[in-house]
Amino acid sequence: MFELLTAIGIGLAVLLPLSNPLTTVALFLGLSGGMTIDARKKTINTTPIYVFFIMLVSWYSGQAIMNTFGVSIPGLRIAGGFIVAYIGFRMLFPVVEANKNSDEEKILDNTSSIAFVPLAMPSTAGPGTIAMIISMASSVITNESEYPHWVVLIAPPLVFFLFSIILWACLKSSNMIMKFFGTNGIDAISRIMGFLLVCMGVQFIITGIGELTRSGFFY
Repeated sequence: MFELLTAIGIGLAVLLPLSNPLTTVALFLGLSGGMTIDARKKTINTTPIYVFFIMLVSWYSGQAIMNTFGVSIPGLRIAGGFIVAYIGFRMLFPVVEANKNSDEEKILDNTSSIAFVPLAMPSTAGPGTIAMIISMASSVITNESEYPHWVVLIAPPLVFFLFSIILWACLKSSNMIMKFFGTNGIDAISRIMGFLLVCMGVQFIITGIGELTRSGFFY
């Protein structure tokens, strides 16, 4: 049991700084300013579920999926960078719709897409997190682990589940933050996060290109 708790603690210690749920909370505040209460609740409840399954699939099948489609880790980073930068531009320069009431009616329909992209991926389970999970899974399979086999089987799903619970709790607290800042404050947060997302997206692309250069892809 002590070995299981140790493995879970190490897993959370690696995931939390890399995935950083607080960043997802800030992004959620920026994107959910015009949502209804029910739409926000639905997003808060579904985002951790998406994150859990993304991490679970990355652990058990991530390398096989990437090999099947010929996708490399640098390619994953560059693609994620374009997605993050695009979302950032839309937050930084929001388009004012002529028919606001029509948009409000569609909020509930668009909630699932907001929960998956960008909150679950690439904000929480981004290219760096997925690459780390795939790398750890491959090292456990190819090398002898210091933990018993049953710990290796049980620990990863528990780590991903606990991380999803932490993410849910952070997103749940965003309601209080939203009430404190108000509409104007949330709009300001949205634009600041948009700028930061553009910077993050560009950095993802730079990192991916750097990895391709070091691997000799361009030679």
